[in-house]
Amino acid sequence: MHTHTPDQIRQEATRLVLVLRAAGYTAFFAGGCVRDFLLGKKPKDYDIATDATPAQVVRLFPHAQQVGAHFGVVVVRSQGEHFEIATFRTDGSYSDGRRPESVAFSTPDEDAHRRDFTMNGIFYDPIGERVIDFVGGENDLRAGLVRAIGVAEDRFQEDYLRLMRAVRFAASLSFQIEPLTWKSVQANAPGLHKISIERVREEFVRMILHPSRLRGFDLLVDSGLMAQFLPEILDLKGCEQPPQFHPEGDVFVHTRLMLSLAAPDASLPLVLSILLHDIGKPATFTVDETGRIRFSGHDAVGATMAESILRRMKFSNEIIAQVVEMVACHMRYMHVQDMRTAKLKRFMAREVFPEELELHRIDCAGSNGRTDNYDFIQAKLVEFSSAPIIPERLIDGRDLMALGYPSGPQLGEMLTQVQTEQLEGKLTSKAEALAWVQQTFPRA
Repeated sequence: MHTHTPDQIRQEATRLVLVLRAAGYTAFFAGGCVRDFLLGKKPKDYDIATDATPAQVVRLFPHAQQVGAHFGVVVVRSQGEHFEIATFRTDGSYSDGRRPESVAFSTPDEDAHRRDFTMNGIFYDPIGERVIDFVGGENDLRAGLVRAIGVAEDRFQEDYLRLMRAVRFAASLSFQIEPLTWKSVQANAPGLHKISIERVREEFVRMILHPSRLRGFDLLVDSGLMAQFLPEILDLKGCEQPPQFHPEGDVFVHTRLMLSLAAPDASLPLVLSILLHDIGKPATFTVDETGRIRFSGHDAVGATMAESILRRMKFSNEIIAQVVEMVACHMRYMHVQDMRTAKLKRFMAREVFPEELELHRIDCAGSNGRTDNYDFIQAKLVEFSSAPIIPERLIDGRDLMALGYPSGPQLGEMLTQVQTEQLEGKLTSKAEALAWVQQTFPRA
């Protein structure tokens, strides 16, 4: 977490550059901070590139850590902030499509040409306040283009995660991917399998949490990247729905529309539940004797599929549990007006309920537009707001045993029934609860 303002962080990064310069070394700002600065944004992180070797950097900053010594990267902690200082380098061959087998220290020009996209290959001299651009990145920034440096295929085959990064930059910056670079993304999409699912997931999460998530989604689909790590999404294409309930189109169109309706700051469980709430529809698609399309049990099938997908992508158990519950329960909202008060209160007291209610709202907005169940819930939230939805229990197991009831599973069942009567407003005190138990469960 940053403890300083962006301006203060930049001042400290500039001071580090001055220390390197005073020792006789070349040093520039590099990478994303330069890109963001040239786009008129205030970077929160600064990377520095230098011709000083890691050993020379450590001599200047004795408390620095060589976190990537093989790649010439040193992390300097200063004023509570972390700054990466990397030695100019060229990379050797990439036999595994993930990392170079060797590196050699080099010049700024050579260092720029080993980077991924022109927008990330620009240096900036904060002392002389000048841009050093060996790769045409400044022009591409002005043109709004994501362009691979040099031969696009070479850059992607060096590290196939760059395929995901190309899409993420295009989406988050509202840029176009330069045509030859785009063709290379599509041609090399299968290479994404060489990248660990954790790294792919991290890029995917950054895309879907960004306000530009719809553009990121479309680019992932159109590039062929989605097919590599989440192919179930493509099965939604052409899965028709009953037009009286879904005038918007098939399940893919519906899911995409919902994605566009989510708030810019929508949470990760909510966005994942939007993507996966109808994932079970293709597997449960049937047409009955009247010609009506049905998806019987798609919520339960979808919950099982969602769990499998999220485990495959190695999401945390907490995220998986939340998303699976929302997928499993999203169809229950059609019955809320028929629920007994006790059942409704238990339904609304669940931890995922606020996010799940938002999923329901977006689901309706992305289909028939009906809000009667959502409005009913909102009214109930007001009605129940004067007290906890699930109040403290009137009695517990010890009270029942004091009345002579034996311990065992039956006690739990009795307490649940007492709580149901309490939630219905029929029991309001301990004395009433004990009397109700003795009348309802007479001892032999």
